[in-house]
Amino acid sequence: MANASAVEPKASLNVPYDEMLTPRGLVRPHYAALDARITTLAAAEMAERQRVLERYFLLQGITFTVYGGESSTERIIPTDLLPRIIPADEWAKIEAGLTQRLRALNMFLADIYGEQQILMDGVVPRELILSAPSYRREMQNLFVPHQAYANVCGSDLIRQTDGAFAVLEDNLRVPSGVSYMLANREASRRAFPGTFRAANVRAIDRYPDLLLATLKSMAADWRPNPQVAVLTPGVYNSAYYEHAYLARLMGCPLVEGRDLVVHDNMVYMRTTTGLRRIDVIYRRVDDDFIDPLTFRRDSGLGVAGLFNAYRAGNVVICNAPGTGVADDKAVYAYVPAIIRYYLGEDAILPNIETYLCREASQLSHVLANLDKLVVKAVGASGGYGMLIGPHASKKERADFAEAIKADPDNYIAQPTIQLSTAPCLVDGAIEPRHVDLRPFILSGDKIVVTPGALTRVALRKGSLVVNSSQGGGSKDTWVLADGKEAKA
Repeated sequence: MANASAVEPKASLNVPYDEMLTPRGLVRPHYAALDARITTLAAAEMAERQRVLERYFLLQGITFTVYGGESSTERIIPTDLLPRIIPADEWAKIEAGLTQRLRALNMFLADIYGEQQILMDGVVPRELILSAPSYRREMQNLFVPHQAYANVCGSDLIRQTDGAFAVLEDNLRVPSGVSYMLANREASRRAFPGTFRAANVRAIDRYPDLLLATLKSMAADWRPNPQVAVLTPGVYNSAYYEHAYLARLMGCPLVEGRDLVVHDNMVYMRTTTGLRRIDVIYRRVDDDFIDPLTFRRDSGLGVAGLFNAYRAGNVVICNAPGTGVADDKAVYAYVPAIIRYYLGEDAILPNIETYLCREASQLSHVLANLDKLVVKAVGASGGYGMLIGPHASKKERADFAEAIKADPDNYIAQPTIQLSTAPCLVDGAIEPRHVDLRPFILSGDKIVVTPGALTRVALRKGSLVVNSSQGGGSKDTWVLADGKEAKA
């Protein structure tokens, strides 16, 4: 393929942005080296490299559980051979935008669980926050070190048809996928070792160390060397591989609720040599299940008395309970205003236009345009509770309309977004598939954006759904250095 050099025509509003090719079919400069390499490989060689990649994932036990009907299936997450490449200047804007966004969202959480000034000033509707299922009254007026409520954030970005990145949603509760980012990097190094070394790709290897440092910083003021543990729901959880993987890389114990006990508002882990105190819990258990004495009484996944120990200041829970209210899909529409309110700045990364069905005028617009919109349930995730209007049948749209009218507060709608496309190896041929981007941001005593991301891929032709739970896959993301930084 030829490299881009001449002035390009403007992209059509109806045509998705191509990560590798310009509108004239020329290769973008940052993809030139990869393009030169893959054009020298025969189809059989590409297929063999894909098989080697899949065998690596199989041997490493890199799996994801897909739930459906009355059964669940554990499988290797589909992974594409060809990396997505992001140049340094584009990443610099992403990094600045995500840092700004998480800083404002942490300030927002500190405010709504404190003086609630933003609610009194009417910037965000009070009833929207206080009635949200993810709002936790138990967190009111509790001290959170560094005001870092969301210690791990995985915001989902999409590239719009004009090439600019925008935020599709924020994930502040128990975001997953970072293990696949790390595994994809190791796999792509093996698939294209020479191209990788020459490309000056920024390193992501330090993520486990940075995560551990972030978690320890949350208790460093009162414990010189805090003990961190990773709390998992157990082996039947869809992301259990990730929980075990991160615990191993951080050198921290992986525990279930039954492994922990609370005495005198202190949290201890049961070991073969006795009880060991735990200072920081990186929880991968949802709010409802972390403590049956405070939240769901029928939970067998949490630790009785854990929240009282947290309230007493003897243990830190990361991410803090109640962070989910800030990634509520209805609150999402107010994030640009939240950034302006706390930081006095415009959002570096814009939102997607969003209609709130709780507003009567916007509800009418949504119901009249279901065939053009994507409708999402406010509290759902993983691609569930969603209607993609242009791809839905008339009956599906009619059923969804009734659900929206029955509970308008529970739904938001957005225009159908033409996700950008990236080249993927599909059945031995290179074809474009829709992708999004999930970078990971850490927040403790400081905010750090990992210079890499999980690129999720809609593997079915024409599909816009990238979630692993809905048949999506992933690929490595190469963030290129600006020439002054060391290679990975």
